[in-house]
Amino acid sequence: MPQHEANTRWATQSDYALLGEIMFDAVRRGPSAYTEAQRAAWVPAPREGAAWNERLAAQDVIIVETRGEPVGFMSLADGGYIDFAYLRPAARGQGLFRLMLERLEDRARERGTSCLWSHVSLNAEPAFTALGFAVRKREVVAIGSEQLARCEMEKRL
Repeated sequence: MPQHEANTRWATQSDYALLGEIMFDAVRRGPSAYTEAQRAAWVPAPREGAAWNERLAAQDVIIVETRGEPVGFMSLADGGYIDFAYLRPAARGQGLFRLMLERLEDRARERGTSCLWSHVSLNAEPAFTALGFAVRKREVVAIGSEQLARCEMEKRL
């Protein structure tokens, strides 16, 4: 689907609660490589509150919108770390992930960052791979009583 109606903007604190809802939607409502129990452990409810706001405020957060509605976000933390990368299920397959990543890559280059890296879910691994990221290592992390597989990926700029 064309991204002719898509645009990006940098998030402000007034967006943070909405970003928690987008993350919840992305993890809990779309097709997934994870079980419902794993997804519930990962994101039991939309994130919000002081700790969430502080974590986002310390990063550059890009929001992608279609028809004026925010449908995804991606964040760049210190050291070239992509902390968050989420799209609502209905927004997938439209080139929006690429659009967000390109904006973060530009920001990283402006800062002299030579490598981006992230802990990537099984769901996001194909998108990161398609955009030039390579797996550094695979791991399983415990979240509550659940075990979730993921990988650490990187891309040289």
